[in-house]
Amino acid sequence: MSEKPAPPPHLGSLVNALLDWYGRHARDLPWRRTRDPYAIWVSEVMLQQTQVKTVIPFWERWMREFPDLISLAEAPEDRVLKLWEGLGYYRRVRSLHQAAQNLKNDHGGRFPKDYETVLELPGIGRYTAGAICSIAWGQAVPILDGNIIRVFCRLGALAGDPKDPELNRMLWEQSKRWVETAAASGRPEACSHLNQALMEWGATVCTPRVPACDRCPLSAHCQARLQGRVEAFPELAARAKVTAREFVVALIEQRGRVWVRQRAADALNGGLWEFPNLEVEPGAAGGDLRLRSFFGEMNLQHWKPLTVVRHAITRYRVTQRAFASEWVGTVGELPGGGRWCREAELEALAMSSAHRRIARAWTGVRDRLHPD
Repeated sequence: MSEKPAPPPHLGSLVNALLDWYGRHARDLPWRRTRDPYAIWVSEVMLQQTQVKTVIPFWERWMREFPDLISLAEAPEDRVLKLWEGLGYYRRVRSLHQAAQNLKNDHGGRFPKDYETVLELPGIGRYTAGAICSIAWGQAVPILDGNIIRVFCRLGALAGDPKDPELNRMLWEQSKRWVETAAASGRPEACSHLNQALMEWGATVCTPRVPACDRCPLSAHCQARLQGRVEAFPELAARAKVTAREFVVALIEQRGRVWVRQRAADALNGGLWEFPNLEVEPGAAGGDLRLRSFFGEMNLQHWKPLTVVRHAITRYRVTQRAFASEWVGTVGELPGGGRWCREAELEALAMSSAHRRIARAWTGVRDRLHPD
């Protein structure tokens, strides 16, 4: 026998139920212990496409080194990138750094309270601006991320792709009604807590798979649950096809140093340091021969397999096959620019996670690569 739907509740009762639940079950996260808009901003940028448990140590280390907006604005880019190393999606931190510099130059180093002004900053979209303004300043502005989309689509059994403009507009309107209802409740920190409660609800209870409906504060009113179709919502479009990409990487050493180059500022992972590399056909053999051909008659010899690193970037599954070779003769330079680095210097540079793993593979075996 199917469960009988509960009568439609007044929105205020839903908002109050969610706020009560948040008061009892909110996780104790370090950025929730402050109303500093700068600290909240940093946490929101770090949390994009990254899990909370990963972000916590990065956020704490960041706030120790860059405790305020001015310290970030005045920091050299290399140091900013280095501190971000391991979080990925480096365009986020480049925009964060640029926005801090803009705020120092144009706003006297103060974070603006005006939502539209916040929205104009590099790297800040509608969600991030809403999160900062509601959490830091208590403003009744909406937010909408993947967690909130999921809970709203399930609560109302809303059909369609949330990226469809009309449904997306409806979801933003719904979020706006919820936070405005919270503001009208007169409860302390209502807007801040409501928006954080919506995120917390989706992150810890109404999860993408195997949601904990028995712990949901609004399960009696969830249309998807009443229909027995919770995991059918939201109706997301099919993911882009996974594409394999493969690179051969040259670890060239000379008297305890290795050659690295810096990626262009406007490239993917711009500003990071890496080893020379070539993209090849996935699965193709003879990566060392491709490197030998590329570097030609330069003073290189004995290309030896070093390590294989596999990782994912959005829809790409990337394989990096690293080969080590020794530069013999007098010191020279390689095509494409770069510099020779000793191990300590290499550790201080900002690198992608994949190339950092290659660097550490080299430090682990370098004494055996070219025995006397």
